[in-house]
Amino acid sequence: MLREIVLDTETTGTEAKGGDRLIEIGCVELINHIQTGKTFHRFVNPQRAVSAGAFGVHGISDAFLADKPLFADIVDAFVAFCGDARLVIHNAPFDVGFLNMEYARLGSAGPAQIDLAQVVDTLVMARRKHPGAANNLDALCNRYGIDTARRTKHGALLDAQILAEVYVELLGGKQTTLGLAVGDDVRAVRTDDESDGAGPLRSAPVRSRLTQAEREGHAAFVATLGPNPIWRDYISDEVS
Repeated sequence: MLREIVLDTETTGTEAKGGDRLIEIGCVELINHIQTGKTFHRFVNPQRAVSAGAFGVHGISDAFLADKPLFADIVDAFVAFCGDARLVIHNAPFDVGFLNMEYARLGSAGPAQIDLAQVVDTLVMARRKHPGAANNLDALCNRYGIDTARRTKHGALLDAQILAEVYVELLGGKQTTLGLAVGDDVRAVRTDDESDGAGPLRSAPVRSRLTQAEREGHAAFVATLGPNPIWRDYISDEVS
């Protein structure tokens, strides 16, 4: 089972080393490249003003952030949500730079620095696949026909959800949020902006669309393949 976390952040500005801070983190869980519906989303009080340029991008104001928790108060929940999953980020040096600066501010109590080499950068993927073309998130959504009507401003969680769709397209296959369990230990769940997940999206498995005649025909074909064909493992008991 491959678990990945698609991540996006919003910040007070563009200079992590110049004192700008994180103000929002949004994460989307993928299992085997399929969105499970499980998300992590937090706003953070940066203890400094949001620049005019950044506010124009995301619309998150100082007043809105004033009562939000500090990064130190949410870091444990964030790290626990990510676990040992591989991170998927668009223009990874930007977001990883901000996260690592926040980690560094926590000193010895902070998490280990994120290794950029272990992060999947979808901007690098897009540039390799579409050299010479515009490869920002909006351009990629237009290229792949991904609906961005709800994206009037940048937002970490919404952008992470959209990036998850773009990532699958960059991998070459169209998979959507099916709301299906991908394994015995995985459930698709929905969350509110400030919660980590609760409630299944689908309460019962999807019924097979195969007819009985198709099942019996398949069983008859498998019977011609010898004593131990691998396809025998996929025949239901009623027709085997």
